[in-house]
Amino acid sequence: QVQLVESGGGLVQPGGSLRLSCAASESIFSIGVAAWYRQVPGKQRELVATRAPGGGANYADSVKGRFTISRDNANNVVYLQMNNLEPEDTAAYYCNADLKTRWNSAWERYWGQGTQVTVSS
Repeated sequence: QVQLVESGGGLVQPGGSLRLSCAASESIFSIGVAAWYRQVPGKQRELVATRAPGGGANYADSVKGRFTISRDNANNVVYLQMNNLEPEDTAAYYCNADLKTRWNSAWERYWGQGTQVTVSS
């Protein structure tokens, strides 16, 4: 069973940077629309950024100008570069993407298990 695996989370001081990565656990054919979400305990999961293959990116107002979602379509990896991090960015970050596991398979949506980002001095 293919899974999405996030990495790159951790503890960082305010104003610092982190880069999250999201990749499939095994070789796949293609990643379609990809997104990053985040969730704080007791709150709803929040959409942070989305990017379609070859398309533009969309961001939540709270992260515009600080976060950048990018893709390596050749290697089927999605990134979230987070700069000038604030304590309010502390959350579990989840990757969400449409995957085509084989050239003739249907698109299916997958979620990763999440990676914790903590912004604190």
